[in-house]
Amino acid sequence: MVSLKQIVYALAVEKTLHFKKAADTCHVSQSTLSTAIHELEKQLGTVIFERNNKHVFVTEEGKQLLDKARSIKLEMDELMTLAQTSKAPLCRPMKIGVIPTIGPFLLPKVLPEVRNQYPEFRLKIIEEQSHVLVDMLRQGDLDAAVLALPYQIEGLMAFDFWHEDFYWVSHKDECTTSIEEITSEQFEIDKLMLLKDGHCLKEHALSACKLSSDKKDTSFDSTSLHTLIQMVAGKMGTTLVPQMALDQLVKGESDLVAIHLNEPGPHRTISLVVRPNYVRTNDITILQKLFEQELRKNCAMSFCNI
Repeated sequence: MVSLKQIVYALAVEKTLHFKKAADTCHVSQSTLSTAIHELEKQLGTVIFERNNKHVFVTEEGKQLLDKARSIKLEMDELMTLAQTSKAPLCRPMKIGVIPTIGPFLLPKVLPEVRNQYPEFRLKIIEEQSHVLVDMLRQGDLDAAVLALPYQIEGLMAFDFWHEDFYWVSHKDECTTSIEEITSEQFEIDKLMLLKDGHCLKEHALSACKLSSDKKDTSFDSTSLHTLIQMVAGKMGTTLVPQMALDQLVKGESDLVAIHLNEPGPHRTISLVVRPNYVRTNDITILQKLFEQELRKNCAMSFCNI
């Protein structure tokens, strides 16, 4: 019989393409892992991995077998998790992915109350771009991912907890009129600085302004909203910031103004995304409601103080 342990070892080798690294990941000796893989290949009557002194390759037949093995491991993980669902909420560890344009602004607002209500809850945060998190989620490496929608998440379920608009941020010397609302037609598009390609925040900002995706920033490429704000403070241009981030990015910057972007919204939706067969939906629902509650409280308070 093929064992779950053999499956775990094989998936570790597939991920690392290195027997020693895979053994370290599984906390076993290399010889133990190698023997288990050899027995697995013998039981299945096929070669899963080709290896030489320098490289490990997955065979074509091995790829098909490992896809099935991954599904089996996910089902086993779900089975073990299902056995725990009768226990207290958020009693088991959870690994959640979050994108860089959400994590620094969401987590300080919601985690204190999570810790307050569920002090024993162990949460691990993985910060990556959206496409990486979606792949990790599909492969079972994450329990959930916090993503900004719209985004391609076919086959996954989304638990929305926040809808927000963008705010146009400018140096006060570059904004000559006192207004509370602004449309994309009222500011200079050529001076608008956005994140580099690959960040969904850029796509959402372009969509909100009804601009094509070939709009390029001529001065620089940034991966950080903090950097964009510093460029605005230096009178290098303007940018768009989501409501969730206003307090951390704009509050305290007396030379900056933030004006609501008066375009049809919401400009983006923040969601907890999970696999459709994920069994801890009760825990996800708890986090969904708690996140929404804390964002409504903290974003309203911080916005009033800007």
